[in-house]
Amino acid sequence: MTLPPRFPLVALPTPLRRAERLERALGGRPIFVKRDDLAGFALAGNKARKLEFLVADALSGGCDVLVTGGGPGSNHCQATAAAARVAGLACVLVLYGEPPPKEHPNLRLARAFGAEVRFTNDPERGSVDEGLDDAAAGLRDAGRVPYVIPRGGATALGAVAYAMAADELAQQLAASRVEPEVVVVAAGSCGTQAGLLAGTVGRGRPWRVVGAAVSRPVDECRERVLDLARGCAGLLGTPEAAEADVDVRDARGPGYGLPSPEGVAAARLAAETEGLLLDPVFTAKAFAVLVSMVQGGLDAPAVFVHTGGVASVLSEGGLWDA
Repeated sequence: MTLPPRFPLVALPTPLRRAERLERALGGRPIFVKRDDLAGFALAGNKARKLEFLVADALSGGCDVLVTGGGPGSNHCQATAAAARVAGLACVLVLYGEPPPKEHPNLRLARAFGAEVRFTNDPERGSVDEGLDDAAAGLRDAGRVPYVIPRGGATALGAVAYAMAADELAQQLAASRVEPEVVVVAAGSCGTQAGLLAGTVGRGRPWRVVGAAVSRPVDECRERVLDLARGCAGLLGTPEAAEADVDVRDARGPGYGLPSPEGVAAARLAAETEGLLLDPVFTAKAFAVLVSMVQGGLDAPAVFVHTGGVASVLSEGGLWDA
């Protein structure tokens, strides 16, 4: 299997830690946490792995500016801004809505990394997609060579990073002689779950990859995960996932970006038992799915993939104010 080129950003392997105090609190099977929040690049979390492949692709294509977008508090946007600076590229960010009266820590970081920030003045998240096309067209007209990255870095190429992360996880589990039943991860733009699924199915591993849908309807997530996983498998030349392989649970609660009661309780439990910081948008809701599954009686160990989001924990109106 030949991998696409990478631009090094991440400190690998990220740790896999057993959460024994959490296990005792829940009275269930062994729980392990894959600490991709400790990826070692800015506050990028899981986005750093994807950006290694996306930035390398941009550089190989002679591009000089990364163009991506999301919300005013996007982890992906600040991570892309940081990666662009390290790679010697410019960065344009397209954010939905209007400029906020007080900026999220991620937006302040993106500006500090030198990103140009544009707002769509439309509260709909989908407005970013058209904004990316418009920004890229304007850059081309100005003689620039843009590389457009969809929201969340959710492409088949970006998913390759998490197919490789599945290999890394498998090696760590084998070293600890652990065979998990499930690997749980937040599913927003769905690229991380897709990559883990491609890496799991492609290698014939026995665990289930469970995605906690935090922003999109479950059916939409399933379609995106399957499409991205199959695209990833095509790039790697490995067997494709089937519809039956895609497991997505609804974790949206009151809505995208809004703390859920289950997420708040799960985040406080994680902090009190393991010192884990979980953000209200992604990881807290995903962790709540894991807690529910453990309490429901898993027959084997479980793995939680911590994808980051620390800046959102510390933002005004973040989890601890919920």
